Amino acid sequence: MAAAALPVPGQVTATGLGPWPGEDPAEAARIIRGELGSPHLPFLAELPDRGVGSDALGRTASLLVELAVDVQPHGWRLVDRPGKDLQRAKSALSTDINVLADVIGAEEAPSDDIKIQLRGPLSLAAGLHLHNGERALIDYGARREIAESLAAGVEGYLKRVAAAAPGARIVVQIDEPDIASVLAGTIPTASGYRTLRSVPGREATESWQLVIDALRAAGAVETVVAVSEVEAPFERILAAGADGIAVPLRALTSRQWEQLAGAVEAGKRLWAGALDVADPAAALPKVRDVVENVWRPWRQLGLPAPTLGALRVTPSDGLARHSPAAATEVLTRLTQVADGLNQLALG
Repeated sequence: MAAAALPVPGQVTATGLGPWPGEDPAEAARIIRGELGSPHLPFLAELPDRGVGSDALGRTASLLVELAVDVQPHGWRLVDRPGKDLQRAKSALSTDINVLADVIGAEEAPSDDIKIQLRGPLSLAAGLHLHNGERALIDYGARREIAESLAAGVEGYLKRVAAAAPGARIVVQIDEPDIASVLAGTIPTASGYRTLRSVPGREATESWQLVIDALRAAGAVETVVAVSEVEAPFERILAAGADGIAVPLRALTSRQWEQLAGAVEAGKRLWAGALDVADPAAALPKVRDVVENVWRPWRQLGLPAPTLGALRVTPSDGLARHSPAAATEVLTRLTQVADGLNQLALG
């Protein structure tokens, strides 16, 4: 089925990246949805503190069709038949979706949107291991099979989330934390003595397009690829058909800002990792400082103030290493930053 048309960006909104502290999905859902009510974007939390199967890699691997995984001393491995680790990952995700449905069902005015996260096909291939212990990334056939399997598995995931959040528009964040190393050929082999050969940029684009097309066909209204700021392949992400890019702002070069400005002018979204949360023990930056760190390059690039509506503001990182109270404070601060940017957008 065709995805609904993207709404024209009207105001700056806030969201989180997915990882969240603790082990209680109900508490996480209530906090996130309470802090990020409309017009902001609440998300289905990832709770890695629960252990095996609740980590981002295992969670996405549980969606693969006709590919099974389990956990070995070196990490998640592709296997011939499913075992307890895969079942644990599937069960954790089902629990999270069922709890989400209960929390939404108790709300008087549920949010219009919800976001889910996936580990992208290249970082998934970098994190999964073959029978011989080597990373799946080493083998073109394995990389292709993983991308195809993930594309086949997203429809069922979106259907389950849609049933839990009736009428909500589903936004999908595709996480590619390892993409710079994948494209640069700096990921080590199993022995650690060599590095894996770089994956061609064209193949990365094709893999993303495969998954993005499947997400759109399943009803996603927006797909964004999340990367680190180091050697981020913005042009390839956009060539794959993504609706936007999620990236931390802390170390973007002038050239990267120019690329992002071009994307905004072309109607794409920028999810700006504007709130630096790398150190959970540090005090959060002041609202006015964060707003200025976004507004200054925006203004210098000649982007008009109303185009700030293409922004979503996020933390620079996931929040799993924070306390629940500190993570909640981050979401509060993000909505305040969004308010400050909206004041500038309105002139």
